[in-house]
Amino acid sequence: MKVLRTREDLGELDALRGRPLVFVPTMGALHAGHLSLVREAARRGPVVVSIFVNPTQFGPGEDFDAYPRVLAKDLELLAPVAPAAVFTPDKTLVYGRGDGVTIQPGRYAAGLCGAQRPDHFAGVLTVVASFFDLVRPDVAVFGRKDAQQCLVIEEMVRELGLGVQLVDAPTIREDDGLAMSSRNTYLGPLERQRAVCLWHSLNTARSALESGERDGGRLRALLTEGLATADVVEYAEVRDLDTWQEPKGLAGRTLLAVAARVGPARLIDNLVLDITGTAVTEVPLLGAGKKHE
Repeated sequence: MKVLRTREDLGELDALRGRPLVFVPTMGALHAGHLSLVREAARRGPVVVSIFVNPTQFGPGEDFDAYPRVLAKDLELLAPVAPAAVFTPDKTLVYGRGDGVTIQPGRYAAGLCGAQRPDHFAGVLTVVASFFDLVRPDVAVFGRKDAQQCLVIEEMVRELGLGVQLVDAPTIREDDGLAMSSRNTYLGPLERQRAVCLWHSLNTARSALESGERDGGRLRALLTEGLATADVVEYAEVRDLDTWQEPKGLAGRTLLAVAARVGPARLIDNLVLDITGTAVTEVPLLGAGKKHE
């Protein structure tokens, strides 16, 4: 497992390009969810994992300074899953002389986290585009928990013709259903118990769909009610994945998405469902990981 830090170091990746080179971007503070992304990536070719806490996707008053930076521990966790390389650049390599140039997101940034964090997705797209340019991957693997982020990135890759195949890997959960997140470490014991409301909210809505509920407004109300033990509900949304609108009648590929603050942690979660007749099935977000030219 090579640790690469500079542009010159990245030249070592050329020896890996006989097979598809697969990229897994992270901000570190790794957990089992990240390791599952690496395992998924390794099914496709040699893997490069980045560890970089990206300043441009944090807004004023957010947790950029507090975000855990534990590189030595991260490298220990990665060793058993054996990526080919770990890329840990500094800000100058990623952004050059500054961070004034950004890539603005398209329609999938509207609402949800885009409404709560107005500059967040511009920061995400800018850093992802920079990493794609530096690493030159054939495939990139992202976590489905960050569903809106995946859609925004897919739109960028498609519109700019970046030629990277995108894969969204399933959300990895704790035994009680809480989606794994680096920010879970912010939670005290009682807050940790209350945080499971995000998963319960999604499950309640899914059960209603399986029982025949097809009214988007009523489903949204169920999602909101399920977040009662959170300190602040940021959103509880139902979106048609093709139109990115809140549907009145539910059919086809649909996103159920929630975000809430519990104690000091801002947490998000979602379910991606296909609703066809009476059948409700959890499905991938980005199709079959098709390549966007």
